[in-house]
Amino acid sequence: MAERHKQLSQITLQHDLFYEFTVADYCFWKTLIFARKNLDEKEYKLFQRLFSMLNATSPNPDLLIYLHRTPKKLLQQIHLRDRGYESGITAQYLQMIQDSYFEFFYSQPSYPIVIVDIEDLDFVNDASHLEEVEKIIFKEYRPGLHRISLRL
Repeated sequence: MAERHKQLSQITLQHDLFYEFTVADYCFWKTLIFARKNLDEKEYKLFQRLFSMLNATSPNPDLLIYLHRTPKKLLQQIHLRDRGYESGITAQYLQMIQDSYFEFFYSQPSYPIVIVDIEDLDFVNDASHLEEVEKIIFKEYRPGLHRISLRL
């Protein structure tokens, strides 16, 4: 958590004058979601106190994009990568994390959150799929939850 906070702080402080925006693959609140599902109650309460102190200085994103796939599809991709440290991940765990994300999304009306269904997209082998996601990023959105399905 501390390392992620440091990284995000550095990104915020080192704003590049040549770019109008910053893209990050991480939001600070993500640490709290995973902590809630992976720590016991006593550890979580301590973690939550530390999180609250650090989060007070973390900016909200202007736009959050969540690329959504079903746990079944995620497991297929995990097995294809064949990384030993991911071998214990189950569909139930992925569903629990996904449910936690959605619960969080519904509680955040202050900035736009776009859930993009990408079940059958293949960014590695088809660049046009990535281009479709890029188009979504540059649209204007009002604060709140939005859902888009990309079926190519």
